[in-house]
Amino acid sequence: MAAFAAFEKTDVVAQLSEPFFGAPGVERWTCPTCHAPLAAAFDYLPDQIYVPVGIIDQAETLVPEMHSHADSALPWLHIADDLPRADASAREALNRAAE
Repeated sequence: MAAFAAFEKTDVVAQLSEPFFGAPGVERWTCPTCHAPLAAAFDYLPDQIYVPVGIIDQAETLVPEMHSHADSALPWLHIADDLPRADASAREALNRAAE
């Protein structure tokens, strides 16, 4: 299971490697030493950057607001909360939240 935190690009200060483009419209940054994923940006979510929650020191302070890609959740993974769920990327909700 992957969890990501969304930030405005201007709020993220990091020394990232040059991005690479694994898919059209997607920029990704990795650690130059171990190639672990550090961030991603998507053309359809302008001005936002997504950071894996697992690399954030104070991840417990980030309260989730929704679940995306719920249709591809593992059948044995059960997250019991009342947060909104989107079957796919939830790009409309994510863009509204960034306004």
